[in-house]
Order: sequence, then C-alpha cells, then structure tokens
Amino acid sequence: MEFINFQVGCKTISLKILDILLTERFDNNLTTLPNNNKSFIGVKDYMETPTPVFDLGVILNGSSTEQSNKKALNELRTWQASLNDWFSQFEKSIAQQSHVITNDKTQLHNIAVFYKEFKTDNSDLKSIIEKLDEPFQALVTATDRAVSTHNEQDYKQASKYLASIKRNSFMQLQRLFDAAKEQITLDYKPIIVFTTKDGLNPHIGLLVDKVEDNIDYKKEDIKPLDKLTEVGFDIDPQTRGMMRGLIKLAEKHSVLIDPSAIFRPDHLAQQEDEETQAYGLF
Repeated sequence: MEFINFQVGCKTISLKILDILLTERFDNNLTTLPNNNKSFIGVKDYMETPTPVFDLGVILNGSSTEQSNKKALNELRTWQASLNDWFSQFEKSIAQQSHVITNDKTQLHNIAVFYKEFKTDNSDLKSIIEKLDEPFQALVTATDRAVSTHNEQDYKQASKYLASIKRNSFMQLQRLFDAAKEQITLDYKPIIVFTTKDGLNPHIGLLVDKVEDNIDYKKEDIKPLDKLTEVGFDIDPQTRGMMRGLIKLAEKHSVLIDPSAIFRPDHLAQQEDEETQAYGLF
C-alpha cells in the first residue's frame, strides 16, 4: 500500500495515497464560519464543493505551526533587542573616561541561556541558532578586554576594542538573529491536503507544513497503537479516532492517519442542530 508522508510540526504523518485528491498551497483565503472546534480554520471551495479545512497541527500538537512560529519569532526579537540594549549601554560605559566601569554580564548570561535552551524541529533554524555561540563567546571575551583596558585609563585602546567588537562579533550575532527570523518566515509554506472517502468527491482539507516523501508499506508493517493507548497515554478522542498505527521510518515513526474518521456523523450526533445540508459537519 502506498502512502505519502507529511510534516506537521515535530510529527510526521502518513496518508494513504488513495485518500488524497489534491494538495495545494495554503494562501490563507478560507471562508470562516462560527465554530467551537479549535482545529477548524475555514471552508475552501474544491471542485465547487465547500470543503471544511482543519489544522492538523492543532489536532496533533495542541497548537498550529503558525502559532509556534510566531512564538519563536517573538523570542528571537526579544532577545535580539536585549542584546542591542546591552551593547548600547556598554558603548556609553566605554565612552565615559572619568571613572572605573564594570562589565555586568547578567544580561549576556540570560541571552546565552536563551539560545542554548532554544528548541526547534526545524533543522536549518537549529543550525543557525547553534552558530550563535562562537561569536557570542568572542564578544564576551572582547568586552572583558575592553573594560580592563578602559579601567587602566587607556581610553584610546578601549575605543579600538569597542569598534572591533561592533564590527565583528556583534555584527555576526545581528546577522545570525536576522537569518534565524528569516528562516522561520520563509520556511513556513503550509499546504492543504484535500482528502476523499470515495475517490471522487472531497471530504475535508488538512493543513500540514510540507510534503516529505512517498513510501510503500505492507499492512503487516503497520504497528497498532493498542499497546500504547493501554498504558495511559492521554490522547483526546478526536486524535485517537484518526490514528491507525505507526510506520517505522529511518530514525523515527510516522503516524498513520485516517482522515475519514474526522467528524463522522456519529461524532456529531449531539450537534445535529448545527449541521447544514451544504457542509454536513456543522
């Protein structure tokens, strides 16, 4: 049986190729409808059929990839601003030639903690964040040298050290912060996977981050989830109903998803007053 793998945040999910009608780029042009389901993001016309679209990131990870990206961007902006604020204060200190100054590293320590503890499933972003350490440590060493020289009243040399810091390690950090923010912005190009139950008509659309690859597996290669759910995993009913098993990949597993299990009529048995003939789900 042939499957297509998709990335959804930190997870890889698999859909049977026969369950897929089409994939298209998500342009944030859905028609929104009143609904209490957090994963429902709107309706898209497909083959002149209004098709509900759900964010798989919300269903599987608790939050959308877009929300996670916004959080990461805010963190990067906050800590880059913190670095800039620290450097501005450091410049003013070096410019003061009348008294001894200290090199308070509290703010620098907090910045280092941030990038060392930064978590991401984006390998390119992770690589950029890891590159922060070398220029950051160079900046710390160079500022110590500048402060020591300043306190020895060699103000001219201290100013030269400051200019070198600004031109080298500080600017490298700026470029890396900017590259990290750009990576988050440019790398996120979500797509909608339109699924089907009969091979002809659209059932629902699923928002995913990207297409990964095609795989061909036999039914016996798919591991059931019974043992996992028996030991107390807290999986909400909507997610549990979609999951059909695990497929072993090279270094991890993919979760086999059955899109037809999302919001079957029996799931909405108590919400019939909200359903309409046009959408059949609300």
